[in-house]
This record gives sequence, structure tokens and C-alpha cells, in this order.
Amino acid sequence: MRELIEKYKKEVLAFKSKDKVETDKFRIKFMSKNGVLNELFSKFKEIDASEKKEIGLLINSLKNTINSKIKQPEKLNKNENKVNLTDFTLPSNNENIGSLHPLTIVENKIINIFRLLGFNLETGPEIEDDWHNFTALNMPDNHPARDMQDTFFIKKSPDQLLRTHTSSVQIRFMENNSPPIRIISPGRVFRNEAISARSHCLFHQIEGLAIDENINFSDLKLIIQEFVNQLFGENKKIRFRPSFFPFTEPSAEVDIYWGLNSEADKRITKGTGWLEIMGCGMVDPNVLDNVKIDKTKFSGYAFGMGIERIAMLLYQIDDIRLFYENDIRFLKQFQSSHIF
Repeated sequence: MRELIEKYKKEVLAFKSKDKVETDKFRIKFMSKNGVLNELFSKFKEIDASEKKEIGLLINSLKNTINSKIKQPEKLNKNENKVNLTDFTLPSNNENIGSLHPLTIVENKIINIFRLLGFNLETGPEIEDDWHNFTALNMPDNHPARDMQDTFFIKKSPDQLLRTHTSSVQIRFMENNSPPIRIISPGRVFRNEAISARSHCLFHQIEGLAIDENINFSDLKLIIQEFVNQLFGENKKIRFRPSFFPFTEPSAEVDIYWGLNSEADKRITKGTGWLEIMGCGMVDPNVLDNVKIDKTKFSGYAFGMGIERIAMLLYQIDDIRLFYENDIRFLKQFQSSHIF
């Protein structure tokens, strides 16, 4: 009888139900009045008393295994019923809809504008070395321009630092690619500055670079004008003021005329109506030498802007610290932003 019980147990363990019909057949075979279990219990009465304890345990074990096989598809069916009863077309009660951060909104808009103007997107490491962040950009050791940017050095190493601008991405790209080049490089940059309403120790930049034959300052002015038209509207006037950057020559600051229509305008523009939005210039020939690009054949322009500054203008925000405080009351204001 032991062999017979073991045979049935193997059959039960091997059983897998595909549907309710198969499960019902299985139940009838083993649990009905004329089923296997009743047959075994009938034979149980005839065996020797010394074997009844062991055989009884085997039969009960078989019974439990049969019950578990019968109940398993019932559980699956219950879960299926729960899913089927769910109406996925009903509106959600969750009103905590997320939104893009204002800096992300502005960055995406700027990237899209320059992509339409033929620029490709490039990124680079935030932890840089001295060559890519300073020296290759025409700022050798002891160059006064290094004092313009208070740098975070890593472990007091003179060759490991947090990048102070995304111009380092341009150097890395020019080292590994030949002209023509048209790229923009967005990303975080870091400077050891006091945190206030107008400045922060980290901020976001987008810098652009174009290298090709016969590029001149007029090409740069055309690109900047088109960018301003797309971002601020075609009625905005711009002006170029001579300036200095070690990696461009000549260099200029770009201002837009914001106007003096309100007290806020007067405060933001300090009563002039003009606002600086970016720096730009023609790539210095020394930079082309550093990246092994023929300066007698190729020329180029570069430009860069702070995303926080642009966002502050567009959204009339007067404190840069608001971008980093994660105040839900501030961020909720951009859930339905229609500026872009």
C-alpha cells in the first residue's frame, strides 16, 4: 500500500491546473465519494494494526497535498477577479502632480533653440584637471585671469578641481574632433563664492562653440540675435559691449534692453533698462594651438550664459537661492508654466 500511496502522491505533485475544468476533474478523481482517497481509507481498514500509524500518516500527507493543489488555482482566480474589477478609465484622485524644475524648463528651451540652429549637445566631467579647465583655455600658471574664478580644489591637489565653467567640455571635444564643430555644453559649475541673493557656489551654464573656415564676428552676432529672438521675443534690442575673456579675442558682453516699464524693471536693470545675459567672443588662436587645430585655416566663436540668470529674468525671481531650497510652495508655481 505504501507504493500505491507514493504513486498517487507523485501524480498529485506533478499536476498543474490550466483552468477550472481541469481542477474539477482532479478534485473528482481524488476527493469524490468514489475517488482515490476514499478507496485508500477503505483499504486502510484491512491492513495490519502495526502498520496503521505509518500508513495513516502517509494518507493524511497525500490528502493535504491534494487540498493545496485544489486551493492554489482558487487563489489565482481571486487575484484575476480583483484585476478584472479595476476600472482603469476612472480618473485618479491623486492631485500631487509633479513638474519640471524652473532651471530644467529654461535649460531645455535654450538647448532646443540651439539644436534648431545646428548645434549638437556635448557633456563632460564635473571633476576636471588644470589643463582642461585653465591652461588649454589660454590661462597658464600665474595668469591673472585665474584670480577671476575662486576654485574648489579636491584634496588640495593643484590638478584636481571642480570645473569653474563648461568651457572644459569644448577643449575635450576639440582634442578629439576635427572642424567643422558646432556644439553646446550645458552643466553644473562650481566657484568658491559667498552665497547670497545674487550669487551661489554652484550654478548652471550653457556654453556654445563653432569652429570652421571663414567664421567671423558677424556670424557670432547673427547667432546671438536669433537666440534672443527665440527666447525673449523679436522686439528685444541687444547690444555688444567690449569685454575680456582669456580664451576669446575680441570678447564682448551681450545685453538686452529689458525696459523701464515698472518698478521691478528699474530695480532689475539698476535704472538703465539694460541687462547682461551672456559673454561671447572669437576663439583665441592660442586655444586652437593647444588643441592642435590649424589657426591659419580655421577660426571660431564661443559664447556662454548662466541658466539661473536667464531663469531669474524670465520668471522675475529676485533671489537665486530659491532654486536650491526645494521649497514646495516655490516649485508648485511652475506646474502649469506657459512661458515656453
